[in-house]
Amino acid sequence: MQEVSTPQETDIPRSWNCSELLERQAASPENPPLFSVRTGEDGWRDISASEFRDLVVAHAKGLVAQGIKPGDRIGIMANTRFEWVLMDFAIWYAGAVSVPVYESSSPSQVAWILEDSGAVGIVVEGPAHENIVRHAATSASLKDLNHIWQMDDDGLAELVDAGRDVPDEEIASRRGAATLDDLATIIYSSGTTGRPKGCRLTHGNFVLLSESAREAIPEVARSGARTIMFLPLAHVFARYISVLAVHAGVVVAHTPDIKNLLTDLQSYSPDFLLVVPRVFEKVYNGAAANAEASGRGKIFNAAVATAIAYSKARQDGRVGLGLRARHALFDALVYRKLRTAMGGRVTHAVSGGGPLGERLGHFFSGVGILILEGYGLTETTAPVSVGAPSSIKIGTVGLPLPGNSVWIAEDGEILVKGVCVFEGYHNRPDLTEEAFEDGWFRTGDVGTLDEDGFLRITGRKKEILVTAGGKNVVPGLLEDVVRAKPLVSQCLVVGDNRPFVAALVTLDSEVLPDWLKRKGLPSMTPAEAAQNKDVRAEVESYIATANETVSRAESIRAFEIVEDDFTEESGHLTPSLKIKRAKVIEDYDDVVERIYAQKKPTS
Repeated sequence: MQEVSTPQETDIPRSWNCSELLERQAASPENPPLFSVRTGEDGWRDISASEFRDLVVAHAKGLVAQGIKPGDRIGIMANTRFEWVLMDFAIWYAGAVSVPVYESSSPSQVAWILEDSGAVGIVVEGPAHENIVRHAATSASLKDLNHIWQMDDDGLAELVDAGRDVPDEEIASRRGAATLDDLATIIYSSGTTGRPKGCRLTHGNFVLLSESAREAIPEVARSGARTIMFLPLAHVFARYISVLAVHAGVVVAHTPDIKNLLTDLQSYSPDFLLVVPRVFEKVYNGAAANAEASGRGKIFNAAVATAIAYSKARQDGRVGLGLRARHALFDALVYRKLRTAMGGRVTHAVSGGGPLGERLGHFFSGVGILILEGYGLTETTAPVSVGAPSSIKIGTVGLPLPGNSVWIAEDGEILVKGVCVFEGYHNRPDLTEEAFEDGWFRTGDVGTLDEDGFLRITGRKKEILVTAGGKNVVPGLLEDVVRAKPLVSQCLVVGDNRPFVAALVTLDSEVLPDWLKRKGLPSMTPAEAAQNKDVRAEVESYIATANETVSRAESIRAFEIVEDDFTEESGHLTPSLKIKRAKVIEDYDDVVERIYAQKKPTS
């Protein structure tokens, strides 16, 4: 199959915008809770739709009182927190356009985003972020930037005070002026290469795509369901989910630090999670390491095999009695503990931002947590497609969401059309023209459609390696297998125009100490472990496993364990934890050259 479309059944009025979703919830007889905010160390308090709407209006009045005009751009730079979403909606109610900025951005990145978008103001979390913005303002032409508001230190309270004399009618007029066709936000892709591009997303992108998800996954996007947001709200995935949650009546809590995630999961007990694949890789690797450390490694491995077999059998529609009995046993011994660690109520997770891999997908499904993999980009307002509980094929990213179409070009590139697709790149008509072919957006990703129209992602078009021998290699297929192993943090495959394929591997510093202890090895740093023969032998076994999935010409023939991990702080990962491939290769050029300077591959 080369093309598949899913029609959208619901007809949304063109006069709507994102604010209408909140207005309808606040005016409904149910007046459902939409958010939970922390009270004390372990408590949470619900905020109803009408309470949230009143807060939004009060903050929008403050923006109007301080001179914000319809169409003005306003940045938001903060950690994941309730006030982020509050100000996002307040900006819309004031008739303005929001511009997210990653809170980890450097002054030069902040300067570029605020200058390119023409922002007249920015909401920041606290003094540290304000300092970054002021530093950016001294190094760039930010002549339009007239306002910096802080969330902390009563900054938002002062904003509300400033707007007390603004009439309700002014906000009603402003918030109702935008239609589905009008600009809602400019999101700058974090980018794995080059300067971020501003993606112009409309109210229609968010509203229509939110309705699409309600149609496609009603088991998840339902009123009263609870989730906890820990992904950065500057990222399109988290941003879209925030709008979807208001539309569907999902209750959202926020936690700014993933280090506290397990504690927050247990105190909040969400029904579903929103993740990037690396989160579940870490959960799995941590559980495997703990099992080995406690002497229960064999039991855990058997439980893993059973969960995967059970999930595959259930997907095929036939679970034998013996497998059912083994699954019940391991549910009592292993699976229930994993579910409890995630709050005890999680039944689903929506995963985006990269491939999860079939093995982990089947494992968590067998544990009792169905991971719905989705696919999309900033340019597609996040999801083009998603797996649905009612029709899922683990290892694929499902069918297109209602209102979307997918076409596979002759060279395998995925092209998309529909309610998800942005209107173009801000200030870059040249790039916008390049990105479209006869109305279809060129994603740059490569994939296939099966006979039922389910989409499978195989890699990035620009990242496909061609060896000196002319063999095409999809690095992600190998990297995913190696990275899923407990001792590994990251893996990057190289080999473009080279005689063979090789890999750079980093170690997981959290797993390493227990692994060394179990092997009877002395404590050592990741840098020391990178040179240790036992550690290298372990990593070599992981690579051998990955090589079983490809032909010999595509297999990893040599590797090096690098001393430092690839992180966002080191500049080698985006905020959504994708590897900046070109940056890694540039910074580790000496290591790559050392690999290929050898006359023969080492493995």
